[in-house]
Amino acid sequence: MITPQNLADGAADALLLGEGAVVEVPMLVVDLDAIVDAAIAARAAERAMCTDRLLVGVRRTPGPVPVAVADLVAALDTTIVADGVPADRRMVGVADPDAAVAELGDVVGANVHAAMVLGQVLRLSEELSVPAAIDVESLAYSTLLGTPGFRHWLQQRGPRPLPPRAPQDPVLVRRDVDRLRITLNRPERRNAYGAEVRDGLVGALRLAIVDDTITSIVLDGSGPVFCAGGDLDEFGTTPDLATAHLIRTRAGAARLVSQLADRMEVRVHGSCVGAGIEVPAFAGRIVAAPGTVFRLPEVSMGLIPGAGGTVGVPRRIGRWRAFWLCATGAALDADTALAWGLVDEISPGL
Repeated sequence: MITPQNLADGAADALLLGEGAVVEVPMLVVDLDAIVDAAIAARAAERAMCTDRLLVGVRRTPGPVPVAVADLVAALDTTIVADGVPADRRMVGVADPDAAVAELGDVVGANVHAAMVLGQVLRLSEELSVPAAIDVESLAYSTLLGTPGFRHWLQQRGPRPLPPRAPQDPVLVRRDVDRLRITLNRPERRNAYGAEVRDGLVGALRLAIVDDTITSIVLDGSGPVFCAGGDLDEFGTTPDLATAHLIRTRAGAARLVSQLADRMEVRVHGSCVGAGIEVPAFAGRIVAAPGTVFRLPEVSMGLIPGAGGTVGVPRRIGRWRAFWLCATGAALDADTALAWGLVDEISPGL
């Protein structure tokens, strides 16, 4: 725990790597309950923008965060505040800030490379175009595929056979005059974003790209779950990292959904895990059924989101809440998703 004064004085500037290139102190907690004047806060914010470490603010005091530290809060990776404290997209409200910070510290400690790369990518991508930001995410993801964290996850998972081919069309495409209806259709695999579903979705979206008489696109999913994320049985099976990068960026759906955003609505329900919210986040409108739950669990696998999650999600909810959501893998309920702007409507009719 450091104060803004400590941060301004260089407390976060010590060498990041110790003997054997081991990361030393990957995360520091900044105490925003400490009284600080505007000049010190401004210097702390400047230092925060340059540090190699993750910086997490914490405030337990009731009432709004002082104006004097607004720029400092913006410079941090996220800020944890007590429920009831007026919070914006730079902050996450929790019942027990100290417990939440401790939980985050445990996650970062257990997944140092993934958590630090996540913070770096979110900061780097903030001002980039969507295609460039997707490339940054994918290049970082490829780097993490070679880390001990991901190798450990693969070992724990154990060898898996490739998933069987879909017994039916993995994606349904129907056109009604100027509307295109696309349905993920592998309910037996919870509509996992595997190769067949990805390729079917991309093919359908390309129809809309080349045909501007399609003025409305609706994407939904069959069965009890909209999409359970990437098919875990396919993880680690691409022949090489460069090919995997090209598949994620040039054969994935995120860039196409971004291009079609002003014509596209996604209707989600059940669980939306990983790619199940990463891809929809680029759409102009997301409608959720009551009870829908969202999760981004990749950091616990030694990775970061790889289907556009570090790009589309922060553009909806801010990089600060996106960092919290990705780092902790916490489940986000539909009401909070609506309040944060991750979805645009909750509709009982879905």
